Amino acid sequence: MSPDASDSEASVSETSDPQNEPTMRTFSIGSIRILLVATSLLVAGRAPAQPLVAGDRPVWPGGARMALSLSFDDGRGSQVAEGLAVFARHGAKVTLYVVPSAIEPRLDGWKRAVAAGHEIGNHSLTHSCSGNFPFSRQKALEEHSLVRMRGELVEANRRIATLLGVTPRTFAYPCGQTFVGRGRATQSYVPIVAELFLAGRGWLDEAANDPAFVDLAQTLGVEMDGKDFAQIRPLLDEARTRGAWLVLAGHEIGASGNQTTRIAMLDELLAYTKDPANGIWLGTVSEAADWIKSRYRPR
Repeated sequence: MSPDASDSEASVSETSDPQNEPTMRTFSIGSIRILLVATSLLVAGRAPAQPLVAGDRPVWPGGARMALSLSFDDGRGSQVAEGLAVFARHGAKVTLYVVPSAIEPRLDGWKRAVAAGHEIGNHSLTHSCSGNFPFSRQKALEEHSLVRMRGELVEANRRIATLLGVTPRTFAYPCGQTFVGRGRATQSYVPIVAELFLAGRGWLDEAANDPAFVDLAQTLGVEMDGKDFAQIRPLLDEARTRGAWLVLAGHEIGASGNQTTRIAMLDELLAYTKDPANGIWLGTVSEAADWIKSRYRPR
């Protein structure tokens, strides 16, 4: 009895992902099916995300159930004039994203921030945003190119290193905007940030970061300006439920005011964070990103 055609002939189907995912080929030989997964990612030194621990949620340093990073933008004077004392009384380290020209008038204060162990991040050379913001019309992202943006980020790092003796490892997108150009010529500068920095933080996002999934070059940042602790608490509860990394972002530090993170809220938040029963690990953006990268090898 001659074998059936389905038993004697091998069929091959192939699928591939345009984003450089592994190519999969399935060979059928009779009832035997062999699945081969190409190792292109491994050859390139990259691997799929791996879980930190068995179970549904990661365990952060010290057995914490979530991670929290506090970050502040622009290099505003109140961050050193008011903020350093707040952070010191709670033993907290934060990330300060600076524009070089903004920190020059209070350079001694910024040097104290470095000496206290706070992270200094890059917030661009000129804080360029869309020209729809009147303050950015003469430096509009719509008129930028990728070459110009890369040069500005490199120069900002150089100037910060000259001023403060540290080279930023993370970046915060001014206005949370990640593009240059207009219309069909619009391009993302996220790949440049991925090349130059460990992480790039966004602005006005609405969720915490999943450590197994996050693209560190597009780390979500949630606003804390103008909020009381009662408004921050649900964000912590949600992040803790998922074992996530919540990155809060603010500007001025004071009692109240426009674009101001309230000192009263920070005092409550940092006291809550220090209580081991609440399961929160507080780290700078680079500390959290290093921890994620070492365990998950994100893309």
